[in-house]
Amino acid sequence: MSRTNVFETIVGLVVIVVAALFLSYAYSISGRQIAGNQYRLDAVFGRVDGISVGSEVRIAGVKVGSVSAHALDRQTYEANLSMIIDKDVPIPEDSVAKIVSDGILGSAHVAIEPGAAEEMLIAGDKITITQGSVDLLGLAVQTFTAQSGRGGAKNDKPADDPLGDL
Repeated sequence: MSRTNVFETIVGLVVIVVAALFLSYAYSISGRQIAGNQYRLDAVFGRVDGISVGSEVRIAGVKVGSVSAHALDRQTYEANLSMIIDKDVPIPEDSVAKIVSDGILGSAHVAIEPGAAEEMLIAGDKITITQGSVDLLGLAVQTFTAQSGRGGAKNDKPADDPLGDL
């Protein structure tokens, strides 16, 4: 074998090993498997904008799990999320799950705010107190259109209403 063939073979093997490592890493963070050191929790939200399979689940900003599945409930039109949580992170049953964005352009994640209950959620339980995502663009448009509809300095209150509460 010539030197170029040996070099090309070595480079090919290195590429295959790097690709295998990358695929292994991607699968491990995708949230698709539940290992023995994790458990599944469910939650129902009104909106889950920006959340997808593999999105992080955090408590106090620290990753404790990931979203493993999401689906639309066709009767209530709400979003059902399944999350896998690290087994060594107990979550009180009165905890709150929120969809939170990392800034204006950041990605979204599920933030769990632990409650004060002594009873902990177990595998397959559902977090019942949730807050869906907020449509920031819709809020901005609503705010700007509401301010422009006021008419500036013009006072639209009736003259016979001195308190302005009618």
